[in-house]
Amino acid sequence: MEKEICTISIASTWLGDAYTFYEDERRIKRVYDNHSLNANRTEWLEPHQISKQIKDKLVKSCPEEFKEQVMHILDYP
Repeated sequence: MEKEICTISIASTWLGDAYTFYEDERRIKRVYDNHSLNANRTEWLEPHQISKQIKDKLVKSCPEEFKEQVMHILDYP
């Protein structure tokens, strides 16, 4: 596994939804909760599998020092 850049949480309720970005890797790790009995599910995503709405939330919530790298990985305009 490559070195981690950052993890961004975009959870809007008590259910978790976090995305972890890695250097030199085009896949993004997502850890999320479907509901209280189905927590910490993990999936690996490629940038094209993430909707524009989610990309907007990720960029908005991204720490400033990682924003350029994350935008590049997401192929964000």
